[in-house]
Amino acid sequence: MKTYTYMRFLLLLALIVAVATVSSGQEVESGYVGIQFNNMPDTEAPLIKVLSPVTRGDGTYMTETEEVNIIGEITDESQVKYASFDGELVSPNELGIFTLKVKLEPGINQFRITASDVEDNTGELDFFIEFEPPVVTLADRIRKESSYYGLIIGIDEYEDPELPDLSNPVKDAKKLFSSLVRNYTFKEENITLLRNCEQNEILRALDDMAGKVTPDDNVLIFFAGHGTWDEKADIGFWLPRDAYLNSTVNWFRNSTLVDYLKVIDSRHTLLITDACFAGSIFQDRSARRKEDRAFEILYEMNSRKAMTSGMLTAVPDRSSFTKFLIERLNENKELYLSSEQLYSSFRIAAINNSEAAPQYGEIRNVGDEGGDFIFLRKE
Repeated sequence: MKTYTYMRFLLLLALIVAVATVSSGQEVESGYVGIQFNNMPDTEAPLIKVLSPVTRGDGTYMTETEEVNIIGEITDESQVKYASFDGELVSPNELGIFTLKVKLEPGINQFRITASDVEDNTGELDFFIEFEPPVVTLADRIRKESSYYGLIIGIDEYEDPELPDLSNPVKDAKKLFSSLVRNYTFKEENITLLRNCEQNEILRALDDMAGKVTPDDNVLIFFAGHGTWDEKADIGFWLPRDAYLNSTVNWFRNSTLVDYLKVIDSRHTLLITDACFAGSIFQDRSARRKEDRAFEILYEMNSRKAMTSGMLTAVPDRSSFTKFLIERLNENKELYLSSEQLYSSFRIAAINNSEAAPQYGEIRNVGDEGGDFIFLRKE
């Protein structure tokens, strides 16, 4: 009985195989039935994945970066014939991987990947990248767009015996240099420190500055040493090392400085002088701003400001003006410090410790638009 049942099973199996072979158009060889299965047609669309960036469950990726690298994968049982990213062709490699970089707009950016195989099965994948630009502060903007340049001059030794040597201008110049580099966004290589220099060295330094400063940059010029003022001609002078009292040949005129300030195309220029420099350089000697204005507005408008130790006929060897100026710069803990704030913070102390009142205001005829020089403290 078992043998009979088994024989029936073999005959049924042979019949099924024969029918399948004949229906597929294959010949049946004598004494043997060949077995072959059909290749079923591919009806599945290509499989599309975004490997990077990794999206959330809702298909969204969030970033603060304006450009993002996309890594995608497209696979199919047969062969991928066409692939596009937002309508632009992409070329997956032999493993089905493709890469590209996309630039984002603020907000939600929608992208669509489309792929078709040789059987014309088409698949699509939508995903989203939300771009939220980081908040750009004034400090970020200054660091990115601007440089701070300085010309610091201290003269306490003179060739002319009629001009007494001083003890502190060079020391004060060094202290100011150190304070700016240590506490604020002045790079050491962007500050020129001149000690006991002659007039031609000052001119060369100003020439160099005029050649490299851009309209986004900020300039600070400091002078400490002997100065004089011709009241009749309304002209102030710095006295370099090679100046002689009986000849004005090597005297450095404030009108020459003003000419340089016109060609030094900075955003902000601040002139600080601890010398008898006179008020002729000011547009308005008492021009002190009363309104409380935002630092962004002050920085946006160009400025050409000056502060001086006063209008003395002789400069004191120990200057309370520069002493308190540097102290306030060192003590300041605020991120932003305008030149007017700096001046206001030590003006009374300087007056109480000297015989002259410091002066502050706009430099006339050199393009001041109401802005202010902003000291940006290192974070």
